[in-house]
Amino acid sequence: MKKTNTLGIVLFALMASSAAITYAVAPTARMADKRAQFDLETRIPKSFGEWTVDPMVVPLQVDPDTQARLNRIYNQTLSRTYINSDGERVMLSIAYGGDQSDNMSVHRPEVCYTAQGFNIRTNVTTEVTTAQGTLPVRQLLAVAGARSEPITYWITVGDKITRPGFDQRLQELRIGLTGTVPDGMLVRVSSIDTDTKRAYELQTAFIRDLIGKLPAPDRARLIGVPGA
Repeated sequence: MKKTNTLGIVLFALMASSAAITYAVAPTARMADKRAQFDLETRIPKSFGEWTVDPMVVPLQVDPDTQARLNRIYNQTLSRTYINSDGERVMLSIAYGGDQSDNMSVHRPEVCYTAQGFNIRTNVTTEVTTAQGTLPVRQLLAVAGARSEPITYWITVGDKITRPGFDQRLQELRIGLTGTVPDGMLVRVSSIDTDTKRAYELQTAFIRDLIGKLPAPDRARLIGVPGA
């Protein structure tokens, strides 16, 4: 049997059994209840480096049905637009959910943007290097009419940053097997630009500045704990 086929069977078996494992363990202790309070509005700085919040620009709002679903998933959300000294703008969206069990998993931008009428033109996994470590991220290009929005995002489950999808689910299972319901955070950075290379470079600079500004405990909530 080919190696790729064997790997596929193993992954399928793991995913197929995840519901049964979760049911058997029945985690009840919530990680969120053991953590210090983390208020997105006050902990995420409104000004850092050459970036400051632009109050004149409001990030794209979702439709009421999608918002209702997000309200069931997340305990806190934050949406801001920042502007730098060159007049370049970046949108930041952060969502925190205290219950990342099967029925409350983080709502990925691929789903959210598609529901808003966007076409996802590209969807790739890559990395963003920072002074604090390398972040595994996913980059999308969402297009709706004349609006071209390159997106960089990542997910943390518990104390670990993880790639969306299988790695994310595996981390949820690892924590669930300890009898604990994990919490999770989705951090999305985007900008309006038809030049995707320029947009991703700008977003990378923004991410580095933001992560570098945060004190260690707050940074750990956004990008996880090294070695977790």
